Amino acid sequence: MDREIRAWAVSGLGLETRADKAPMLRGHAALFDTLSEDLGGFREKIARGAFAEAVGRDDVRFLVNHEGLPLARTASKTLRLAEDARGLAFEADLDPADPDVARLMPKIARGDLTQMSFAFHVMPDGQDWGQDTDGTVVRTVKKVRLSDVSVVTFPAYTATDVARRSLDDWRKIHARPSAPLNLLRALQAQASI
Repeated sequence: MDREIRAWAVSGLGLETRADKAPMLRGHAALFDTLSEDLGGFREKIARGAFAEAVGRDDVRFLVNHEGLPLARTASKTLRLAEDARGLAFEADLDPADPDVARLMPKIARGDLTQMSFAFHVMPDGQDWGQDTDGTVVRTVKKVRLSDVSVVTFPAYTATDVARRSLDDWRKIHARPSAPLNLLRALQAQASI
C-alpha cells in the first residue's frame, strides 16, 4: 500500500480561540462524492464510508503541508475525526505555547491558509475503477488507512505509483479506446470513404 495525498479546496476552515481555552481548528479534510481534478488519466471521488473504520482505528497526525512535528494527534485525543454528511470532519486542539502553532494561527485567521488535505493508503479491495458516460476513467476510493490530515499552502491532486498501476490494470481488463481515439478513428474512416 503506497501513501497517497489528496488536497481539497474546502472553504469553511474554522478557527476558534478563547482566552480560557486552547485554539481549536475544525473543518473537513476530505469531501464525499466530489470529483477531483485530472490525476494523470483519471479522476477520483471518495465514497461515503471510506473513512468509517479509519477514524476509530488509525493514529492520525495533524500536520502542516504533510510534514514536520504533529500539532495534534488522535492518540493524544487532541485531534478528533469523524465522518459526517459532507466528508471527513476534524477538530484539532492546538497548543498556544507551541511556536509552530503561533506561526500558523495568524495565517489561518487572516484567510491565507484555508485548505485541507489528507494522506492515506488504499486498503485491499478499497477502490473501484469505472468510466463516466463521457469516457472519463473514475477511481472510487472506498476504504482507506489514514496517515495525516494537513492544512496546506497549495492544494495538489497528485497520483502515486499505485494509482497509476491500478489504472493500467483496469485499462487492460476494459480495453476500450478513449473517446478522443474513437472520434479520431471515425474521422479517419469517414475520410477514406
